[in-house]
Formats: sequence, structure tokens, C-alpha cells
Amino acid sequence: MALVAPVLLLVHPALAFERPAPPQVLFGDLYADVGLEHIFPDSKDFADATAKSPPPEILALYHAQKPNSPEGLKRFVVTHFGLPAQAATPAAVSEQVPIRRHIDALWTLLTRDEPTVAPYSSLLPLPRPYVVPGGRFSELYYWDSYFTMLGLAESGRRDLLEDMVKNFADLMDTYGHAPNGTRTYYLSRSQPPFFFEMVGLLSPSDPAAAFARYLPELKTEYAYWMEGANELKAGGAHRHAVALEDGSILNRYWDDSDAPRDEAYRGDVELAAATPRPPQEIYRDIRAGAESGWDFSSRWFADSRTMASIDTTEIIPVDLNAVMFGLEDAIRAGCERDDDHDCAEDYAKRAAARRAAIDRYLWDSSRGAYLDYRWTKKQPIDHITAATLYPLFTRLATEAQAASVAKAVEAELLKPGGIVATTLDTGQQWDWPNGWAPLQWIAVEGLSRYGQNQLAETIACRWMVNVSGVYRSTGKLVEKYDVIATNQPGGGGEYPTQDGFGWTNGVMLKLMALYPADADLQSADLCPSALGR
Repeated sequence: MALVAPVLLLVHPALAFERPAPPQVLFGDLYADVGLEHIFPDSKDFADATAKSPPPEILALYHAQKPNSPEGLKRFVVTHFGLPAQAATPAAVSEQVPIRRHIDALWTLLTRDEPTVAPYSSLLPLPRPYVVPGGRFSELYYWDSYFTMLGLAESGRRDLLEDMVKNFADLMDTYGHAPNGTRTYYLSRSQPPFFFEMVGLLSPSDPAAAFARYLPELKTEYAYWMEGANELKAGGAHRHAVALEDGSILNRYWDDSDAPRDEAYRGDVELAAATPRPPQEIYRDIRAGAESGWDFSSRWFADSRTMASIDTTEIIPVDLNAVMFGLEDAIRAGCERDDDHDCAEDYAKRAAARRAAIDRYLWDSSRGAYLDYRWTKKQPIDHITAATLYPLFTRLATEAQAASVAKAVEAELLKPGGIVATTLDTGQQWDWPNGWAPLQWIAVEGLSRYGQNQLAETIACRWMVNVSGVYRSTGKLVEKYDVIATNQPGGGGEYPTQDGFGWTNGVMLKLMALYPADADLQSADLCPSALGR
């Protein structure tokens, strides 16, 4: 049986927040053996298992007994660990059950309340109830939750919406950031910083009031993403911050660990073994790609095709920096409401500097779109993706830029079932032919904010028809959809398509409320035409 020495989690010494160790650190060679022997079809099963006794005792027993077959190893695990159950979702329902009623019922099934957790569990406790995505995702996820919360608001579940905001504030206060998800093995990274958007949902007619209320946590999150930026010299990088050649500071995705992911251990080790690159480099870039939420996509591949070329940490992403601009502007607004004029002026300057840097490095006038930028090579990545819409969503773009992006999106990303994540077919789930609920919402809301109303409605309508078609045929709401063939779930990626599904439910309810005339259409042919054509 192959043994791999445990790889310790890298924690930057500047971080003042103590992180509990992930399972691969607690269980060392046992964890590696279970992962590499493919004891479970999904590595996340063992990552989410709960030890029945203290880890040192289990390890001592393992070393004494040393099972010599996969079957013996599985027996050992089943004896000493409680295995997780998937998040419950209902059986397929008949098409006579309206989709709105089905989603309202799903909120209860997907809600968890775990202020305490079992000893030796990888799950992190949270003080208030929360909604999980569904399927294999049985914990709270960061950026997912904003899109889920859009639907909670439409369902009148203000209680859950407020509870989830308070949970994220608690995570900020406890760990210094919102982790990717509420598992110990997710603490080494975050996800796109959507907390300010969640907070804004608490007071939609006056978001500054809510920003002022959560100003400490908003500033904590900002400090996490910008840690070390003040000491950088041009061309340098530290964690999430990168200083470009003119000294401008923009952000990248990053993970503090350079070990295989606990939740995908075997696949990460096998990928690293198949490439000549140092394993730690591969692991770091895989983890950074997971922080992006786009796990995985041609966006992060140096050759635009293969996972082995992943170089996420060398890329300045459009979406992250647009959301960071939104965070800076939210802090400014909160400071203004608190009458802290020095703070408001400081963050206004930060936002202005970021806007200028994005215009210089991420705006491509020849393509009429925002593009990711490979800062290590001083080159834009010449592939339009749905991330080009984020500067519209956070009101970063000019009117002319927004109009140009709208044309590019219509020409390259708009498809029969919504907008496609990218134009490249790699077999990864965040590439062609898949569309995702969060990207549809970013597109619809961003375009609407610049008066591109017909294209926004076209995207919303085509997406609703697609989601409704799959629901009528399967009784399910799933995490991703094929927007090319339409009326079928999406595919690709590291695991089977999951159902449940938090952000699909949330975005669907929100779009149905915004476009009631389109909500029950059964053919995209009946949807409004894009840009009036």
C-alpha cells in the first residue's frame, strides 16, 4: 500500500487567527492511504467522516494493525469513523408541482442548525441556521450563499437571510475571513468576497445602513485579501495581493496550503505525479482555482486546455477585482453613514485606484471586453468569459464599456439556454457548454444597471426556460445546465452533477419575480430577442 508523508498546512505567520487542522494533517499516512487506495468513490466522503476516538489513538491502532488490502483498510475506516450522509433532497416530483412551491419546500430540506459539532469532525460550528447547496455539499459555502439568499428573500425567509449574514460575520470574527466552506480543510482559502452583497440584502433600499452595521467585518475581510500589499514592490506578490509594473495593486486567487486538497486527495496527487512541475506548485494552483469558485475552467490553464497546465496564481482575474472594487465602495458607503469621513475618503481613493488599474490591465478596447491578465508574462488572456460582466455588476464600468461588453456577450456568450461560462470545450465544468445560475444573475443584474434591459431579459428568459425544462423532465433543480443543447443538466468536472440546489433555487426565484411574463414560458423561441434584434 502506497504511503505518502503528511503535508502540513501552511499558515502565514502574520495571521492572528488559529485554524484547526484539516483531516490530512490529523491522520497523516492513514489519510493518504485511504485517498490513494480509492476506498471511497468521492474523496470528500473521508474528509467529512467523523472519528469515533481521538486521532492519535486511531493512528496508533492503524500503525499496529496495518491493513494489507483495500478491503481491510475500508473495514478499519468503517470501524473507527462515522461516514457522512448527503444533504437530503426530495424525490423527483411531478410536473404538476409548480417550481415555486418546490423551491419553497427545498429551503427546509436544505437548512441546517449546528451550533455545536461532534468531536473530531471537520465541520465548523455556526451559531445560527443556514442553507447548504445540496448533494455532496452538506456544509455552508461562501459565494454560493449570496445567490441562495436572493431566493430566500423572494420566499419571505428574512429569518434565514439574517441568520446567514450573522453566520458569515461570525466566521470573519473567528477566523479573519469567510472560508470556502465550513470545513476545517477549507480554512486555508476563501471564495469571491460577496459578503458585502449579502449585507446589502438586509436593507435593499438603504444598503449603506447595513454596511455601517457590519463595518468591522467588511474591514476584516478587506484586510484578509489585501494582507501584505503595502510592502510590495512592483512585480511582487504576497498571498492575494499583486503589485503590477506601475505599482498598482490588484488581487489574485490564492490558498495558504500547498498540499493536495483533502476533498480531492487522490485526483490531486495523480495529476501532480503526471506532470514535471513541482507538486507543491500544482497543488497551490489547484487550490487557488478552487477559491475562485470556477473549479475548474480553461481560465486557469496556461495552455487553455489541460488541468496539468493550471497556473491560477499567475492570473489577475476580472471577477475578483470587480468584486473587490464593490467591497471598497461598500466600506466607503458604510464609513460615510458612520460619519467617518477620513475612512470614507481612504476607501474612495482605494476604489478609484483599483478602477484605474482595471482599466489599464483588464480592459481590452480591441475586444470590447474585460479580460483576465497573466501578470507573470504581462499579457492579457485573449478569451472572453462570463467574468467580463462582473465590472457591470459592481458598477465599475463606464457607460461606453458596458455597451461594448453587452455586444461582446451577445456575440460570443449568449446561447439558447442562457450565457455560457466560456467559449472553450475542455470537459471542465466551468467551460462550454455549461451555464451556471450565479453567472446568469451577474449578467442580468449587471446589464440592467447600465440600461441594457433587452439583453438582460433575454438571458433571464432563456435561463428560466432551460431550468424549467429540466425540472419538468426530471423533477430536479441542479447545480449547472447545458446552455447549448438546453433542457438537460450540465456535465464535466470532478464529480457527478448535484441536485438541490441552493444557488439555482435562489436565482430562479429572483428572476421569476423580476420577469413574471417570462417565468412560465416553455420555449426559448418565445423569449424577447437580444438587444432588440
